[in-house]
Amino acid sequence: MIPPAGRTGPRPLALHMATAAAVWGGAAAAAAGGPASGPLWHRDLAGEHSRLAVPPEAVGEAALRRLVDFEAAIARYCAHPFRRETGTEAVLAHKGAARLVSYGEGERTVLIVPSLVNRYYVCDLSGRRSFARWLAARGWRVLLVDWGSPGERERRFDCTDYIQSVLEPFAREAARVSGRPPVVIGYCMGGLLALPMVLRARTAFSGLALLAVPWDFHSGGSSEARRFAFAGSAFAGMLAEGGEMPVDALQTCFYALDPMLTPRKFRAFGALEPGSEAERAFVELEDWVNDGVPLAAPVARECFAGWYGRNDPARGQWLIGGEPVRPEAATLPAWVVVPAGDRIVPPGSALALARALPDATVRRPRLGHIGLMASKTAARRVWRPLLAWMNGLA
Repeated sequence: MIPPAGRTGPRPLALHMATAAAVWGGAAAAAAGGPASGPLWHRDLAGEHSRLAVPPEAVGEAALRRLVDFEAAIARYCAHPFRRETGTEAVLAHKGAARLVSYGEGERTVLIVPSLVNRYYVCDLSGRRSFARWLAARGWRVLLVDWGSPGERERRFDCTDYIQSVLEPFAREAARVSGRPPVVIGYCMGGLLALPMVLRARTAFSGLALLAVPWDFHSGGSSEARRFAFAGSAFAGMLAEGGEMPVDALQTCFYALDPMLTPRKFRAFGALEPGSEAERAFVELEDWVNDGVPLAAPVARECFAGWYGRNDPARGQWLIGGEPVRPEAATLPAWVVVPAGDRIVPPGSALALARALPDATVRRPRLGHIGLMASKTAARRVWRPLLAWMNGLA
């Protein structure tokens, strides 16, 4: 996989630009029109208009300035010289579009399973920020699953197919090179695939670490789950026609969690010192965010309708190979990370899985979903405790 040489900005760019223009432009219009502008002002706020400390024209100027700053930050991001090196990884095995990327030569092996909808290199962002290389430097042989983009064969895959045709062969390879039962780390959706692989017991494992892995998709209310389920139904025609959910469609689903997140973070990026470490760190992560992969149509239906719609995992109705996935049947030690600030996987959803596992150690770091891999404090709050747990396994 080689990312494109040029950047086009956050995806889908038109949606982010339109949202920023609508929100900031709408604020300017409401301020200029006052309560007389009808639907832009709630009737209960009519009295507040006269007490505004800022003149209405200043709101318009601020809105325009924010739009200009947003556009300038996107241009600065697109022009940044950083490009992640590719093609240098050691590859241990291939299965269709998927690769098993290898780091280090340690005697003990860990198999890392990332999400299907994002590139594997969230665990290897750069030579300066890499969970995989960090573990390898501490004596472990790290095998990281790169799912690749679905080819003609993978477009027909459901979750069972991915587990049987890719994960289980890779797990056997991990056990072969080590001669000892490997540890498995599942991140987000990758954990949902790793769990049934472990339960099927085609390969012996010494431990299972689950990082920000959802289970009860209706925990804490189902408003977000309903949005994702609706998105899946809205894209049903696209799935039927193309055999996959395109990257921009997936990005639109995540956009709905916080429509103004991208304008906020890019304006903050625009205020960073040029050439600084913080600037480069933003670009490294943003390149990964925008370098997504399509999702095979059968998996998309399983996720949006089965997980978010019906909540099949928590109800004991999610089937892999015709058998329900029962975390309570897991007999190996588990280490479960539930990020306190996770907005993609609500903590209650991940805690439901931790409670269902019979031998689980739970850790709740003050991080977000992606912060587990990309934040400055990830090593201290997550990686080091995880390594200590791995080293203590038999």
